[in-house]
Amino acid sequence: MNKLSTEKRALVLSMLVEGNSMRSVTRMAGVSINTVAKLVSDAGAASAKYHDEHVRGIAGHRRIECDEIWGFVYAKARNVRRAKAAPRDAGDSWTWTAIDAESKLIVSYLMSSERDGQAAIEFMDDLRSRLEDRPKVSTDGLSAYVGAWKAHSGATWTSPRSSRNTARVGDDRDPETRYSPAVCTSIEKRRVEGNPDMTKANTSYVERHNLTMRMGMRRFTRLTNGFSKRAEKLVAMLHLYFVHYNFCRIHKTLRVTPAMEAGLTDTLHDCEWIVGLIDADTPPPAKPGPKPKPKSN
Repeated sequence: MNKLSTEKRALVLSMLVEGNSMRSVTRMAGVSINTVAKLVSDAGAASAKYHDEHVRGIAGHRRIECDEIWGFVYAKARNVRRAKAAPRDAGDSWTWTAIDAESKLIVSYLMSSERDGQAAIEFMDDLRSRLEDRPKVSTDGLSAYVGAWKAHSGATWTSPRSSRNTARVGDDRDPETRYSPAVCTSIEKRRVEGNPDMTKANTSYVERHNLTMRMGMRRFTRLTNGFSKRAEKLVAMLHLYFVHYNFCRIHKTLRVTPAMEAGLTDTLHDCEWIVGLIDADTPPPAKPGPKPKPKSN
């Protein structure tokens, strides 16, 4: 079986995490779409394993910001019913992210088809398992977070929450401003639990990271045909993106990677390192068995 070189696979991965679609990568790198699709799956599996094992034991009373970013698989939820050959998991998707405000490390993430309390509980359980000390958590006004905190650990979390009220102009706007952000009319900060410093309660960093995700993954770019057609490919790309963001991408302000700033590593990694994770996670090919002896007459 032919196998791409480490350099070629690293090139494909670097193109994917820089916002290129799979089809554009096939044209620029000169590889087949099946090769790119398999590489995304393999990189996703290896990246998920590495994140789960190494983004843990984060010490210090971290200031965590949480948010959810919207996307969809195959078709938007309102269009699934009339979509042709829509898979079972077609429709809206929500990617929950938790970022450390100091190191900019993505501590935890979760992809769910729902933006509800059950997803919030699963997300918060995973976040808490990766932190050694009690964090200060800031979120938007989504009520599902409050139930998740109570279901997980009662009143032990200090959780400032900022909620935003926006006035959204209807679609009768002129074409130049139709896709502009909504107008923010007010911001209200509310203490949910604990005794946090309310001057530091905000979600600015995690909301800014939503833009980084949309720029770094073509599947999240609005008004294109690069969206995910299958949920498993979206999840695989998320795994790849977050490991690359945490361990390979130098933050412009910090001048190191988020993982280096958080003390998880002192090494700057690259896409060839991710290829090494894939190879380490891939079982060696089975040796051919002995040839059967010819039957005697």
